[in-house]
Amino acid sequence: MQPLLCNLTSSASERILELQEKIGDSEFDRDLLQIKEKIASGSFGDLYRGTYLDVDVAIKLLKTGHASNDSKVQFLQEIMILRSVNHENVIRFYGACTKRRNYLILTEYMAGGNLYDFLHKQNNTLELSLILRIAIGISKGMDYLHQNNIIHRDLKSANVLVGDGQVVKIADFSVARQRSQEGDMTAETGTYRWMAPEVINHKSYDHKADVFSFAIVLWELVTLKVPYESLTPLQAALSVRQGLRLVIPSSVHPRLSKLIQWCWGENPHTRPVFSEITAELEDILLTFQVASRSKGSH
Repeated sequence: MQPLLCNLTSSASERILELQEKIGDSEFDRDLLQIKEKIASGSFGDLYRGTYLDVDVAIKLLKTGHASNDSKVQFLQEIMILRSVNHENVIRFYGACTKRRNYLILTEYMAGGNLYDFLHKQNNTLELSLILRIAIGISKGMDYLHQNNIIHRDLKSANVLVGDGQVVKIADFSVARQRSQEGDMTAETGTYRWMAPEVINHKSYDHKADVFSFAIVLWELVTLKVPYESLTPLQAALSVRQGLRLVIPSSVHPRLSKLIQWCWGENPHTRPVFSEITAELEDILLTFQVASRSKGSH
């Protein structure tokens, strides 16, 4: 039994070295980094606000207490993905430090916090045009990731950050994967209230699991409610597994309502891809703007 364990550990250490070598050149001068207040705490890492050369940055630190080889591999994989992406609706990567004991990732700092807090903690009422603009931003960011074979695997409102002028960016790639890497994915990854049925059921899944999660975020945008708020996360997952879905209020724009249902369909193959979602959202927005203008001119 022992040798197998040994192999697993050594293969993880080898993977760490291999990833560190690939990342090599994104190191920065740690002495110029100022770490300020903690913004959030995750299972593997804590998020801080800070400055680097007078620029506001977000700093993700791997918790040393959790620094098993597996969590190091996960952290390094996140850096690899962040380094490879460049899109206005995806968080911008500034650098990483993996040579010292405390691994860290530097990304841009988003002053508006995350979309979950924006929707659920500020008693906002959102105009249809703003709902659509936020949804389009998320959809474009996700489309870009999917075009680059990246599956996010934990899309939820807490992982969407809000910046100036309500620009939104997708963040937290700690469980994201390149599609070509793994073959079939079956690991139960993500957050129950946003998780696709095929993931809950440990079936093999692909990028369409992100589309299901997007449907839940869209539902949050139109209702300003926490998904399945009267259920525990596990109860929520079990009801999704049984085919139950959230109730869409009749006041929701009929085309948006239809889009949500299309995205959270049981069969992943019949769900749309993000380019189709973006096109539909942009068309709803255009129609709405034209209607508003003609109302205004009477």
